[in-house]
Amino acid sequence: MKISKKKHLEMALEKVPRHPNPKVELEQYSTPAPIAADLLWNAGSLGDIGGRNVLDIGCGCGILAIGSSLMNSNFSMGVDVDGESIEMARKTQNDLLRDNLDFAVGDIDEFDDIHELLNANGSKTLNNIEFDTVIQNPPFGSQEKSKKHADRKFMEFAVNSADVSYSFHMASTEEFVIDFYRELGAEVTHKLVYNFPIPRIYDFHTKDSRYVKVVVLRAEKY
Repeated sequence: MKISKKKHLEMALEKVPRHPNPKVELEQYSTPAPIAADLLWNAGSLGDIGGRNVLDIGCGCGILAIGSSLMNSNFSMGVDVDGESIEMARKTQNDLLRDNLDFAVGDIDEFDDIHELLNANGSKTLNNIEFDTVIQNPPFGSQEKSKKHADRKFMEFAVNSADVSYSFHMASTEEFVIDFYRELGAEVTHKLVYNFPIPRIYDFHTKDSRYVKVVVLRAEKY
């Protein structure tokens, strides 16, 4: 499918499988195709996708990495600690026959940036790639059972790995996130707001679904 409209991108991303076995401790909620498409389309309009090397941290089944690949990134890569999700992402990659796309299993808590992670994995060729843009949907603390402040490590890792970062956060934490990015040497330049659906996928959920207000912040290093 040729991606010439945001709707085309959304239709393509609807085919990306969701987490096969979501784990609450990782706060795994798949990014819905309409939200992923809107974010990527806006990032593309700012020159952060086409011809760029794009990194998706905590990629899950790879919807953001796959979407940026479809939008003609130079190269897109997804990294996640969950091997099941990476296996599903690689299957989608093979189905799409995308040669500007790759995935790796890795725990960002153990490394400072993407080069350290890839070097530890023995990915010497990929380790030579300089990433321009990070697009990530980290755990943003919508569940009591999830790891608190996990998104801080994602922000640190992102700023250490690329000049531009797009990251999902709870809307209520926006001021803190902006200040934290400044401490890391980056300035928030743009904001997108979404009502993010939280489906009933874990045993402790009592409602079929609910929505939380999230922001996606674009931060650029000084």
